[in-house]
Amino acid sequence: MAVPKSKVTRSRRNNRRAHDALAAGSYHECPNCGELKRPHHVCAACGYYDGREVADAESL
Repeated sequence: MAVPKSKVTRSRRNNRRAHDALAAGSYHECPNCGELKRPHHVCAACGYYDGREVADAESL
């Protein structure tokens, strides 16, 4: 049975977990209406994607 040879200190444990935090989502300005939107997603405010209207803004 595997048994640790010595206790892992709080500092060593927390240093290992230093890269586990979630990164904040990125947002870009919609070129049509100026609202913030996720990249590669339809704008929820105006319904535009890639320079053309693909959905009604009311349905979003």
